[in-house]
Amino acid sequence: MIANRTCKFVKHGFFIPCALLLAGCSRAPSVDVMGSFFPGWLVCLILSIGLTAMARLTLMRLRIKVAIPILVYPSLTAIFTFVLWLLFFD
Repeated sequence: MIANRTCKFVKHGFFIPCALLLAGCSRAPSVDVMGSFFPGWLVCLILSIGLTAMARLTLMRLRIKVAIPILVYPSLTAIFTFVLWLLFFD
């Protein structure tokens, strides 16, 4: 029964689009952190959370009030993540 199902996939050419989609997975940017490999986007996200915390402390020291902090700080985190990704992995 399984052999018949496999033959249908091969006969109808469903394996070709699957193979083309999997070709993009050949190289994933990963960073070695103390012997363990992490995806690059995760490292950029962690660094950007730290940068956002520093930006918040700077704004507090300058006594600048943020209008809608629930939107501003995640947006800053996203911007920092994208910039770090472009600097280090592009």
